[in-house]
Amino acid sequence: MKRNNDYSVIYSDDDIVVFNKRSGLLIAADRYDPDAPRLDVVAEKEFGKLFAVHRIDKDTSGLVIYAKNAEAHKSLSKQFEERSVEKTYHCLVNGHPTWDNLKVSLPLQPDGDDRHRTVVNKRFGKPSKTDFENLGNCGPFSWIIAHPHTGRTHQIRAHLQTTGFPIVCDPLYSGNQHPVLLSDFKRKYNGDTLNERPLLNRLALHAYSISINHPKTNERMSFNAPYPRDMEAVRKQLAKLFKVNPIKDSDSNNEED
Repeated sequence: MKRNNDYSVIYSDDDIVVFNKRSGLLIAADRYDPDAPRLDVVAEKEFGKLFAVHRIDKDTSGLVIYAKNAEAHKSLSKQFEERSVEKTYHCLVNGHPTWDNLKVSLPLQPDGDDRHRTVVNKRFGKPSKTDFENLGNCGPFSWIIAHPHTGRTHQIRAHLQTTGFPIVCDPLYSGNQHPVLLSDFKRKYNGDTLNERPLLNRLALHAYSISINHPKTNERMSFNAPYPRDMEAVRKQLAKLFKVNPIKDSDSNNEED
């Protein structure tokens, strides 16, 4: 698997390319931050012109699919519009939900306040649905698996905020910007807490898997994106201490960044 600092290539053929992107990288042009680093601009140096068919948040890491030609772009865009694409996200939240499974169907309005956040708006919001699965408590945190059925901006983040369990280190939807420190949940921590380096200090949301029909062959294809180094470090520590693990260790192949 080819890697650089911005992305790794999960799959590529004449019609599509699937990337595992780093957090902090835009998928396409953003009117609020036109000079921010963009995955399509960086990757086109290697792959030529790319056509965006869906988006994930700049601060989210994980899977992104681009089309390589107009025909593939039309087919993939239709699949996203018809909601035949299956998407799975992994996230770490602050607190301990009491539910095991939760379905959230609340209409969302992107850019709904002065901070450009997505807000629940029953009058102007668009129908939005996310299914959540709570894997269990990990000290001050819980691992959540999210299955969005619609593709609104910040959908998972906004829906989780309404449950009272925002994603760790979310700069927009969580009032708690405390990074993930090993000393916060490991008993008898013997390190220097004054100079401790965070295990993770960015949005703890990862686009882990996606399933589509290939635009040319119509074959159903599924892709998984290994965790980036920071989330993988958190996962390993929490799995060791609390026996809660969103992925099997045998399936883990952490990214080098």
